[in-house]
Order: sequence, then C-alpha cells, then structure tokens
Amino acid sequence: MTANASHPVTVLPNFAHAPEPGASPASGDDRYRASEEGESSALALTSFLLGIASIVFGWTFVAPLTGIILGSIALRRRADDRKLALWGVWLNGVMLALTVLALLAVLALVGFGLLAIPFIAA
Repeated sequence: MTANASHPVTVLPNFAHAPEPGASPASGDDRYRASEEGESSALALTSFLLGIASIVFGWTFVAPLTGIILGSIALRRRADDRKLALWGVWLNGVMLALTVLALLAVLALVGFGLLAIPFIAA
C-alpha cells in the first residue's frame, strides 16, 4: 500500500514476541516463568548482598529492612536461589536485631543516667 498525502500509512510496532491476551504465568508460558525466576534470583542475590553489606559497613536500619523484604519476596516466589534468599533474610535479621538491642541499651543507659541525676546533685 502506498501513502498519499491524504491517507498516510501508519507503521505499527512488531508484536510477534508479545504475550497473548489470555496468557499468564499459570497458563504455562515459559517466557513468564523465566522472567519470574530471573527476578526472584535477582531479589535473592540483592537480599544476600544487602545482608553482607549491612554487617561489613554497619548499615543499621534501612538496608537490613530492605534486605528482609526482598528476601521474603524471593522466598514467596520460590526462587531457585533459595539458599541465598535465606542467608539474606538471616543476615539482615541479625543486623536489624543487633540494631534494636543497641538502641534499647542506649535508651536504658540514658534512662538510668537521668534517674541518677537527683542523687548526684544532692
């Protein structure tokens, strides 16, 4: 078909690799499964790396919390790298627990210090 000035030809993108309208991960489409497994593996690896970085660099709250969330998502998606996701969740959980314990210890020391002020002044 040729294009004339009154009727331009519209070129549509090639949708040969697009999923069918009714296709879903449950319908057995391997493209979805491969994509989901790749994302789960990336989430597991990210969780693991955040756990190690949290411990090595002393990141205390945001990184461990993010690592726990990403590791949990990877575990729910049944990632192939389940061990990495578990290690990530555990490392981040340990770092978050140590942060909470340190915060409680600091608050307890400050509280005891405030309670001791009347006895020191007397």
